[in-house]
Amino acid sequence: MSISTVSRALKNHPDISEETKKRVQEAASMMDYEPNTFAINLRTDKRNMVGVIIPSLSNFFYQSFIAAVEEEAKRNDFSVLILQSSDNPETEIENLKICRLNRVAAVFVSISPKTKDINPFLKLSQTTPVIFFDKVPPYEAFDKVCIDDEGAATIAAEEIIKKTKGKVLGIFGNPEFSITQKRIAAFQNIFTSNKRITDLDITYASSTEEANQQTSIAFSKKNKPAVVFCMSDEILAGSIKALQEFKINIPSDVKIITISNDGFIPKLFNPEITYVETSGYGLGKLCFKRIMDYNSGKTFIQEVLQPAKLVAGASI
Repeated sequence: MSISTVSRALKNHPDISEETKKRVQEAASMMDYEPNTFAINLRTDKRNMVGVIIPSLSNFFYQSFIAAVEEEAKRNDFSVLILQSSDNPETEIENLKICRLNRVAAVFVSISPKTKDINPFLKLSQTTPVIFFDKVPPYEAFDKVCIDDEGAATIAAEEIIKKTKGKVLGIFGNPEFSITQKRIAAFQNIFTSNKRITDLDITYASSTEEANQQTSIAFSKKNKPAVVFCMSDEILAGSIKALQEFKINIPSDVKIITISNDGFIPKLFNPEITYVETSGYGLGKLCFKRIMDYNSGKTFIQEVLQPAKLVAGASI
């Protein structure tokens, strides 16, 4: 048979007889033949792979994000290329090159706090959509899909003021991240507007271990916090461990509230921790929707925010 006949038979073309299709498909099955996807995409200029660049796969938030992206990719006949940067700007650039060489349809990136040079992303965005999510650069020239960080922090601060009195310990993440900057600004603004800024003690923790240390330091002092706010699940885990080490009961001795990805970590504790819900899974869905928008011609730059909501536990 000619190459064109075999090709059309494999594609179930109506011009090819059922007998010929059957013979070709049986031969292909016997030989474990698979079409060269890269060659087909190069010939047709079709791109059906998305690249995802994240700091680490060990983070539950990014696991949720990837799960959503993979679900949408499978539903829309895409594949997913997952790359880790380990918060290293040089590795990010190497990952961008890998995405470019694989001719991906789009790149989803959560950048490192050490990333200062945005030009490589700008250059790639001239030919391939680059969509930042979660940790994004402070520039307007990019598509961004983010949690409503200001809204989440505002909800938490208002709940604290509504339910508690006394000193508040706020433990935030890496101060170089835009996500931290937005949350702390909104959080402080609520306390300032309610004239409780003198009761607010702000500190930072870039890991569970640092959160444990900062909580321990705060509760080693005479003037102990009446409530602890944790900016993330990782911080919550470290803070809870410190409270347990000090044999401090929740909520009788101290109240606690957190911002959480889908509420998995807060529900592990007894009592369950009150949290403001954000969702890596939901963010993944929104990111993939931007690819569908691009494919339908909606290529204008925009920032999409995922709303947050309060989920009541028994910790405040």
